[in-house]
Amino acid sequence: MRGGVLRDDESSMATRAAWLHYAGGLTQAEVAKRLGLTSLKAHRLITKANQEGLVKVYIDGDVAECMEMEHTLSARFSLDYCEVVPDFDTDDLPLKALGIAGAQFLKREIEREGNGLIGVGHGRTLAACVDNLPRTSNAKVRFVSLLGGLTRKFSANPHDVIHRLAERTGAEAYVMPVPFFANTVEDRDVLLSQRGVCDVVDLATSADLLLVGIGTVEREASLVATGMIEQIEIEDIISGGGAGEVLGHFYDEAGAPIETTLSDRTFTLSREDLATRRIVAVAGGKGKTRSILSILKSGLLSGLITDERTAQTLCLG
Repeated sequence: MRGGVLRDDESSMATRAAWLHYAGGLTQAEVAKRLGLTSLKAHRLITKANQEGLVKVYIDGDVAECMEMEHTLSARFSLDYCEVVPDFDTDDLPLKALGIAGAQFLKREIEREGNGLIGVGHGRTLAACVDNLPRTSNAKVRFVSLLGGLTRKFSANPHDVIHRLAERTGAEAYVMPVPFFANTVEDRDVLLSQRGVCDVVDLATSADLLLVGIGTVEREASLVATGMIEQIEIEDIISGGGAGEVLGHFYDEAGAPIETTLSDRTFTLSREDLATRRIVAVAGGKGKTRSILSILKSGLLSGLITDERTAQTLCLG
């Protein structure tokens, strides 16, 4: 069995559903759960794959290996959703592959009935997801920023995606018009007391899905390059044992949270709020494996979309 030429999202999803059912051995109910679909929709997709000749009598080894890694990572880290994208990017950061896969996932979530509020982080990988998202519409869906999108100098974060999401979907989008981190705890308290900021933070805590990226903890990290945090602050995080970052929270190699000078100055959801949310991360690349493993070990993630090379390392780590 192998997927033929994929001409649209429906054919792409039919191919994945068929792989899960025939090669992965999942029941149609399990396929529906894995892809976030109704049982009826999963049945129709599998039927479509058969009717369009997407189902053959032999196995495509590369895709089968991706599915095996999806099963391994799901079981090891208690993930409800895992997608490993076959490699076709030659760059260390496979933005194209991750962007396409993340866009397809986001499109399905937008189209899902009842999924009315999606919280979104920022970063290069999520920006690639939005860039690959086809124009679509759903009158029920809304988007909300999960963390401050400005630098310390109140310039715009170049990888803040909330505005582009609103433009692509025509949906309502709520921006958190504050820096990623405040200069002081007092500054944070003052800004949070403003009604507009407080309302957006409250909205973020009620999101049905949180779509996030994963940040590295290194001197050349994206957070430093974009001016979100200062060099001295990343040094403090490194010395504290930081290995990975998600939504402004830092974790060590064992997945344990670490406290830093930034902990009380972050404009984002608290760790307690994150512990009860459905969080799906889109992340991959040679330089991010250590960080992704850190966040996986934290137990925060419900789902992960990553690339094949990264998944291979994660399965061994």
